[in-house]
Amino acid sequence: MAQGGRRIAALVLAVLALASCRPQPQVRFFAEGQPERLSQWRLLTLQDQRLRLNPGVIPYDLNTPLFSDYALKLRTVWMPQGRTAQYRENETFEFPVGTIISKTFYYALPHGARWDGGSVARQAPAIAGLQGETLDLRRVRLIETRLLVRRQQGWLALPYVWNDEQTDAVLQRAGALLPLQLIDAQGQREVAAYQVPDQNQCAGCHATHNRSRQIAPIGAKARHLNRDFDYADGRENQLLRLSRSGYLHGAPDAGQAPRAADWTDVHAGLDDRARAYLDINCGHCHSPTGPAVTSGMSLDAATRDRLKLGFCKQPIAAGKGTGGRLYGIVPGDAEASILAFRMDSDDPAVMMPELGRSVVHREGVALIREWIAAQSGACDS
Repeated sequence: MAQGGRRIAALVLAVLALASCRPQPQVRFFAEGQPERLSQWRLLTLQDQRLRLNPGVIPYDLNTPLFSDYALKLRTVWMPQGRTAQYRENETFEFPVGTIISKTFYYALPHGARWDGGSVARQAPAIAGLQGETLDLRRVRLIETRLLVRRQQGWLALPYVWNDEQTDAVLQRAGALLPLQLIDAQGQREVAAYQVPDQNQCAGCHATHNRSRQIAPIGAKARHLNRDFDYADGRENQLLRLSRSGYLHGAPDAGQAPRAADWTDVHAGLDDRARAYLDINCGHCHSPTGPAVTSGMSLDAATRDRLKLGFCKQPIAAGKGTGGRLYGIVPGDAEASILAFRMDSDDPAVMMPELGRSVVHREGVALIREWIAAQSGACDS
């Protein structure tokens, strides 16, 4: 009996070993249509209660990320074999047809707690939560995964919402509103009406050129990607990893490429940190070609003219959004500045950005207030 038991145990181990060696399903690109389930794209896989990346799917992060109600984000890129993106110094890389960019929004669960249908931890967005390019599903709550798919006719945005079992995500063309409770380290709770954008809202943010209205990735620029990342096989600069993987052509050495500051890096200059924060959170709309061009205010990285940045600039059509204030930015006085007022509001008729958040980013507001307070000069009354 003992010998028979050992044989059965050996057989089970052999079967498990063979199963673990089976090739994972290859990523599938859909040249047309809108698949109903995220799993149909085969970007991610669920194994051993972990979310894993399929072969060829490369994770990345940004020096300073866009704020989204304190959600953490797993960003990935995949391209068909033999295809590569063309490096651009200051603009979004030129990605080939067949590219799939994904962004999975998730939250850590409160320490020691199980998912109760709404309670999540409020952590700094810079905390990725990845371990060896995987997410432990026992400790996080998956919310949504947004895809940007590069087809022959251009980019397509697809929002997928994860089911309660965290086994798959379903396409929600009309978006969704998810009630959450953000719990900080002290146990304080804050209500968040987390919004999954509909396809039109996705296009509203990603249509960074007001005339063409064609959508494009926002974060896939050299200055945002020029940083190190903890890959499963070690730490490496992301531009180098993308180049070595055949996903990026023409990139210079990391030291020669532009690099945005990490807004949380207290060792970086205050101006660099604030401008990086405004660039990623506001600059895709507030730029010389963006949807907010009619405001006359540009907050992208390239803008240096102080009036266009909002210094002593009177609003054109802000309405209630001014809060009775006269200028976009009053040097040395954050309280009198429209920019700080709108960032510090959760009123839909006032707040900026208009989409992507329902709560105030306290730490981000504090940074911009500090930056404004450090500015010199005065506005004429």
